[in-house]
Amino acid sequence: MFISVQELQLHQIEFNEAFQPGAIDLGEDIRQQTALDAKGRAELLEEHRGGALGTVEDIRLVGVFSTQIEVSCARCLDPVSSPIGRDFDLLYRPQGVDRRADEVSICEAETEIGYYQGDGLLLEDVLREQLLLAVPIKLVCRDECKGLCPHCGGNLNVETCDCAVPVVDERWSALKDIRDKLQS
Repeated sequence: MFISVQELQLHQIEFNEAFQPGAIDLGEDIRQQTALDAKGRAELLEEHRGGALGTVEDIRLVGVFSTQIEVSCARCLDPVSSPIGRDFDLLYRPQGVDRRADEVSICEAETEIGYYQGDGLLLEDVLREQLLLAVPIKLVCRDECKGLCPHCGGNLNVETCDCAVPVVDERWSALKDIRDKLQS
């Protein structure tokens, strides 16, 4: 769904969209299981900067989304299903209006501003960004997940392996010798 600045100049846009799995590219690591439901509104905010800077037309998006995703467990790589949803209140400004000649520091509020090119922005791009930000860094299939064997790669939740022999790093042998002498 394209949110056009020209249409926003006439009226705010209400949206209630459902994006089926595969409609939005989430990368290889995240699989969308159910429709991505998004509801909200887009409106145009005019920022008067005065003088030669004139008026800047910012797009404000306010809404909520929800879906069900599947990712790999951070320990054993088995599939993990998780509901994802979040409210959002975003501000997008035309790209280039904040351009400055030199590097300058910005305030915290300016870090919350996104930028759009051309005549508007795609709702799909906004939802993709918000969904990826909402996914937890690590999801595990269960709290007591044992993970994978570091030697053979077997799933320790399913099988026990006999290869759990500690690998000795020769760089630590001098310290091991000192420890052995202290213990005897």
